Amino acid sequence: MNVFILCTGRCGSTTFIKACSHLTNFSAGHETRSSLLGDARLDYPKNHIEADNRLSWLLGRLDRAFGNNAYYVHLTRDTVATASSYVSRKNHGIMRAYGGDGIIMGLDKNTDPFEAALDYCDTVNSNIETFLKDKAYVMKLELERAESQFPRFCSWIGAEGDLQLARQEFSIKHNATIPRCTRSGVVTLLRRTARLMAHR
Repeated sequence: MNVFILCTGRCGSTTFIKACSHLTNFSAGHETRSSLLGDARLDYPKNHIEADNRLSWLLGRLDRAFGNNAYYVHLTRDTVATASSYVSRKNHGIMRAYGGDGIIMGLDKNTDPFEAALDYCDTVNSNIETFLKDKAYVMKLELERAESQFPRFCSWIGAEGDLQLARQEFSIKHNATIPRCTRSGVVTLLRRTARLMAHR
């Protein structure tokens, strides 16, 4: 079977895969097929755990290829921390593709990078949540509790291996950035949170 770690990125997916590398009955990889097109893009080996934040833009194809024949994890992290981490990467990678005349066209150059990062996180998490609505095998994991939740994940997928070594990976900051946040970005977050709470 296959396991997909769906996420925004900047939320511990590299660390999660490092932990999974200590499992003996699954292979594990991070963005292993992200440069490929066509059928090759989703041609993952059997009994493989894959984390790739760009899969959130390929969910239709992922559904067609795997549907209910895979296990899906929605890995999340505190939104402020995730967006702050993306601010330092605003001019390259997925943030450049999102707000640099890519997915969001003609974004005002004076837009607060933190606001753009928040918008990206909201979009990706919404895509993932909608995709997972009808899936048979779904687990939600929070980075802040991933170490304690990891044994439950392993039991869920029937994983075997050195769980002690695996859990130790969560004490290491893999692929870390220095988070930055602006005052206007925080105000934007508070306003969005208030709107969300009002609709519940």
